[in-house]
Amino acid sequence: MSSNITSFKKGKKTSTNTYEFDQYYRQPDERTGWKMVQDWIYNPRKGTVFGHTKKRWGIVGLFYLVFYSILALLCAICYCGLMASIDLHRPTYTLRDSIIGINPGLGFRPMPHDPEQRSLLWYASDNSTAIREYVDSLDTFLEKYHNKSLLPFEGRTQMICDYQRPPEPNKVCAVDINDWGPCSRTNSYGFNNSSPCIFIKLNRIYDWQPEFYNNASELPEDMPEDLKEHIKKAPKEQLNTIWVSCAGEKQVDKEHIGEIEYYPKSRGFPGYYYPYVNDDEYLSPLVAVHFKRPKNDEIIYIECRAWAKNIKYESKRNEKIGAVHFELQIDNKA
Repeated sequence: MSSNITSFKKGKKTSTNTYEFDQYYRQPDERTGWKMVQDWIYNPRKGTVFGHTKKRWGIVGLFYLVFYSILALLCAICYCGLMASIDLHRPTYTLRDSIIGINPGLGFRPMPHDPEQRSLLWYASDNSTAIREYVDSLDTFLEKYHNKSLLPFEGRTQMICDYQRPPEPNKVCAVDINDWGPCSRTNSYGFNNSSPCIFIKLNRIYDWQPEFYNNASELPEDMPEDLKEHIKKAPKEQLNTIWVSCAGEKQVDKEHIGEIEYYPKSRGFPGYYYPYVNDDEYLSPLVAVHFKRPKNDEIIYIECRAWAKNIKYESKRNEKIGAVHFELQIDNKA
C-alpha cells in the first residue's frame, strides 16, 4: 500500500450482494514545477533518470544498438552491391539512353565575375584590376593544360597527336598550348590591349563520335561563307574536324565585332580527340577566338557555333543548342 494513502474503508455489503468502496484519498502533489523537472531528470528516491531506471535504460540502449547495427550492415551490403554493379569509368546509360543525349553543347571561358552579368564580359581598357581578374580566371581554367604535374599521372599517358597519328591504346592526345598564337598566357590572352581571346570548348558526351563536314559539296547553306572558304582550302588530312564559327547575332553586332581569328589555325576541334571515354588525363580541345578590334563602348552580342553533321543547331531566346551565346563590352579609356 502506497504511503501517501491516508484512509481506506472496508466495503459494506448491500442488499444486492454488491460492495460499495470508498474512494482512495491521496495527498496532493505539492512539488513546484522546477522540482518536478528536477525529479524527471534525476529522481534519487526512485533511482530514475529521465523517468527510466538504469535497467530500463540498459534494455533500451541494447535494443537500439542491435537495431542500428543491423541497419548499418544492411546499408553496407546494399552499397557494396551497388558499387559492384557500377563502372566508375563508363556510365551505365550513354548517348540516346542518357539524360545528356547525343547533342553536345558549347561553353566559353572566361566567365563573368559578377553573377548578375550572366554572360556579359565587360571591362574598361584602363581598368587593370578587371583585366587581371579575367586573366587570372583563364590562368585557373588552363592550369592543367600548362602544368602536367596536376594530372593524375603527370602527363605520362598523354601523347602528341595529329590527323595522321591518332592516339595509341591507353593514351590520350595532349592539347598543344603553343598553338594559340596571341591568345597565350604571356600575352595576357589579349585582354590588356582590348583584343581579348575567348576560349570555346565542346561539352563532353561519353562515346560520342562526330560526323564531319569534310566534303565541300556537302556543306550546309547556313554555314558562314568564310568558314566554307576555309574548309575548301584546308588540307585533306585536316577535314575531319568539328568546325567553329563566331559572329555577331544581329547586323549591328556583325558591324561592331570586327575581325576574328581562330587558334589553332585548323579552326575547330580535331577529330582525333574523339570519342571521349573518360580517360584520366583527357583534356578537352579548345578553340581560342581572337577578337582583334571590337568596337568600344558597345555591347556586342556574339554567338559561336559548332559544325558537324550530328550536332543539331537551334537558337532560342534563352537557350542555345549546338551553340553558345555571350556579350562583349570594352569601355574606352576616359
